[in-house]
Amino acid sequence: IVILAISPTKQPGEVRDAQRSSDVHAILTAVYQYIIDNDGKFPAGIPTDTPKEICVARAQSCNNGVVLDVLTDSYLIKLPSDPAATGTGTDYLIFQDAKGHITVTAPRTEQKDVISVMK
Repeated sequence: IVILAISPTKQPGEVRDAQRSSDVHAILTAVYQYIIDNDGKFPAGIPTDTPKEICVARAQSCNNGVVLDVLTDSYLIKLPSDPAATGTGTDYLIFQDAKGHITVTAPRTEQKDVISVMK
């Protein structure tokens, strides 16, 4: 007989981290679809070199965050938010490096290091 012990705190954390990974991929894919559809133009407001938090779509205010509402017009039903996010920010970060690559990051993980995707 084999008995497996499952940590009750680990499994929900893994599920939330999987959601975070899916979310950052969805955001990055939507950004690049926008770029393709708009003749190589990036959505306005994506910072260069310094990551900033992505605002919740249609937020009344977002302290120094990136407004990517254009992505909800055709590419996403809504901007994904970290499962633990509250307020007007998604808790996901975005920036563009000097070579034009976009990075989307989920810094608030539970079971692994920061989740980050770049294209």
